[in-house]
Amino acid sequence: MLMYRRTDKLEVFGYSDSDYAGCIDSRKSTSSYVFMLAGGAVSWRSAKQTLIATSTMEAEFVSCFEATSHGVWLKSFMSGLRIVDSISRPLRLFCNNSAAIFMAKNNKSGSQSKHIDIKYLAIRERVKENKVVIEHVNTELMIADPLTKGMPPKFLRDHIVRMGLGSMI
Repeated sequence: MLMYRRTDKLEVFGYSDSDYAGCIDSRKSTSSYVFMLAGGAVSWRSAKQTLIATSTMEAEFVSCFEATSHGVWLKSFMSGLRIVDSISRPLRLFCNNSAAIFMAKNNKSGSQSKHIDIKYLAIRERVKENKVVIEHVNTELMIADPLTKGMPPKFLRDHIVRMGLGSMI
């Protein structure tokens, strides 16, 4: 059962994560995201990426792109329903990969990232237009982790509680 908390400040924010080359057959990575509102998950997804990432940064960057695309839509949808009053604030997205965050915030591309598809670079525009703010979060607090990889039961329980699914376990 999903659980939500009463709060005076409703704000949609998300967590983006990926594994790197986790599929043993195709070596494709898995992207995942979880969006939260009032202490509970309101939207989540886990899916194999359509490309083969050549680095952890690329896998995380693609995951951030997918999360921001959905997050901007979700925020607009909820604002249209007049549920959320955070239209003026940018969408906050948490990522645990510093290189992906750096690439999203800067127009600099190194030799390691020149090959990344131009469509994924749209995330830079969203950051520049202040539609999205990408912030670093420690791996231990990355609640999207269970959607990309297996983990010990204690860590899984902790993550599930943070998603607002506390009574499930």
